[in-house]
Amino acid sequence: MNYGNLLRAAWQGRPADAPRLSAAGHFQAWWQACRPPFLITAAIPVTLALSFAFRLQGQITPRQWLIYALLLLGCFLGLTTANFANDLFDHILGVDGGDNIGGSRVIQSGFISPRQLSVALLLLAPATLAVGGLLATLAPAGLRPGLWLVSIFAVASAIFYVAPPIRYGHRALGELFVCLNMGVIMVSASAALLLEGFDPRSLALSLPVGLMVAGVLYYQSLPEIETDLAAGKHTLANRLGKDKAALVFRLWWPAVWILLLNLWAAGLAGWPVALTLLGLPFYLRACRHISDAGTGDWLHLDSFGHLVRTCYLLSGAALIAGVAL
Repeated sequence: MNYGNLLRAAWQGRPADAPRLSAAGHFQAWWQACRPPFLITAAIPVTLALSFAFRLQGQITPRQWLIYALLLLGCFLGLTTANFANDLFDHILGVDGGDNIGGSRVIQSGFISPRQLSVALLLLAPATLAVGGLLATLAPAGLRPGLWLVSIFAVASAIFYVAPPIRYGHRALGELFVCLNMGVIMVSASAALLLEGFDPRSLALSLPVGLMVAGVLYYQSLPEIETDLAAGKHTLANRLGKDKAALVFRLWWPAVWILLLNLWAAGLAGWPVALTLLGLPFYLRACRHISDAGTGDWLHLDSFGHLVRTCYLLSGAALIAGVAL
C-alpha cells in the first residue's frame, strides 16, 4: 500500500450502517480501545522505580510523589498511543480483518472510525512528549538530553510498532522492543527521575520486568499464529512454529522467576519477592491449555490471556514489595 492510499484509509469515517452510540456507548468504545487490562503493564514498572527510591532513601518526598504521578500519566498516554496505533494500522493493513482476533475490534465493530483514531493519535503523541518534556525540565541538567532521547524513542516505538515503513512488530521484533521500552527504559528512566541520578542497579530490576511484559505480548500472539501469518504479519511465535513456540512459553516464566529470586540472593530485593511463585498455578494452567490445543486451532487460547496477565500482576507486585522491604 502506497502512502497516499494509507492516508486515505486512515481518514475514513464510520460506515453508513455503523451502530448509533449513546454518550455512554462512546465512552465504553474508547475505553475498550484503551485496552484497560493491559494498563497494569505500565503501572508496575513505574511503581517499581518508586519502590526502589524508597529502598534507598527510606521515604518518598512530595516531589517524588509528583514525579511518580507524571510518570504514570506519561506511561499511560504512551501505552494508549501504542494501542490506538495498533488498532488503526493493523486494520488498514488487513491484519485484524476476517477471522483475526487481534486488536480491540472497535473499528471492525463500527464503534470508532479510522479517522477518529487518527485524530486521537495526532493528539496523544504530542501530549505524551509534552509530559516527557515536563519531566525532563524537572530533572537535573545532566539527565535532560537522555530523557528527551528516551521520550522520543518511546513515542516513536509506540507508533511504529505496526505503522509503515518500520512495522517492527511485523518483523518478529515486538517482544524485544517491548522488553526495552516497558522494562529497561521505563524502570531505569523512572528511577533516574525519582533519584535525580542514574543508578545502574535499576537495570537489574528492569530486566525481569521487561521480560514479563514481553511474555504477556508473546502469549497474546500465540492464538494468532496462523491468522497473523496469513495476513503477512511475522511474529516471534509464528516464526518459531507451534511446537517451538509452546516450548519457549514453557521456559519463559521459569526464567523470569529465576531472575527475580536472584535479585533476592543479590540483596536487591527482600523475601517478599519469593511470593512471585504464587503465579505458578496460573502459569501451569496456561501451559495445560497450550498442550491440550496441540497443533490444532489455537484461537481459543485468547480467552486464557488473563492467566498470563495474572502471572505478571503477582510477580510485579511481589517484586515491588520485595524491593520496598
